[in-house]
Amino acid sequence: MRKVLPLALTGLFALTACQLADHADPAGEARRLDTMAALPLYAYIPDPASDGVRAVNRAQWILGKKCMVGLGFAGFAMLDTKAVESTYPVRPGALTGEGSSRDDSPYGVVDPDVTSEHGYDNPKPDTSTQPQEWPDDQYAALTGTFASGDSRFAHGHRIPGGGCLGQAMRKIYGPEPKAEKANGVKLTGSYPLVFRLWYESHKKASNDPAWKKADRAWSACMKKKGFSYPDPDKAAIDSHWLGRGTPSDEEKKTATADARCKLDTGYVQAVQSVEARAQKTLIGENKQKLEAMRAAVDRAVRTARTVIAQEK
Repeated sequence: MRKVLPLALTGLFALTACQLADHADPAGEARRLDTMAALPLYAYIPDPASDGVRAVNRAQWILGKKCMVGLGFAGFAMLDTKAVESTYPVRPGALTGEGSSRDDSPYGVVDPDVTSEHGYDNPKPDTSTQPQEWPDDQYAALTGTFASGDSRFAHGHRIPGGGCLGQAMRKIYGPEPKAEKANGVKLTGSYPLVFRLWYESHKKASNDPAWKKADRAWSACMKKKGFSYPDPDKAAIDSHWLGRGTPSDEEKKTATADARCKLDTGYVQAVQSVEARAQKTLIGENKQKLEAMRAAVDRAVRTARTVIAQEK
């Protein structure tokens, strides 16, 4: 017991220090909360950088490779699965270069130093997986995605549903979970329940009086700086700069004012608290289904590791 108590106190002091640091540094707190990982439902989506997800990706390509050889693509017998495990297939010509992507944090831009240079662009696009071109016939066989005129057969063999990679995922995960719907959109894949709950919680939270109050405070701050927007989303998707490539000076000024107003009004802290509360409510109402989904993910990781161990 004497050895445990100091460690417990150390943890308590560290937590307290972290809380005090956030209180003293609102910008740091806003950045910490302006991430998907800071919301409760994220715990039910495996981290793309985790060993488990990497194992699944590797196993998918190992099984996909065997499938492709079976479809008559003999050259796949020499495929180094380690070289492609962090990629996803695209058709020739689909690659458009790295470029920049719009900021995809839950509550938008929060760093004036970044926005003054990049506007609403995200200078750090997701690099967990990268596109890789494959010839049309191989792309169709890998993904089960067909363009007009594509054959559903490869070397006389029918391409499985979802292609070889889709078939591999079914072997790893089992049957795909029941599709869900959110705002009229059909959600499929491994985590449709999580994405439906995420949509519903966000919709509920954004209609909460506390969220609307935060929008009004942010909007009033922006108006004082010469910008008229009812909420941050409207500023971020302004048609004057949406999809226009290199950020203009006007976009940079707007995005910088946006970020400063979020910090000055405590916007992120206010709305994140509302959304986290909404997510916790839905998690409680769907706990059994979510835990079953988490167990299925754990089984898939174990299956993937078995596939890797058996690779020859």
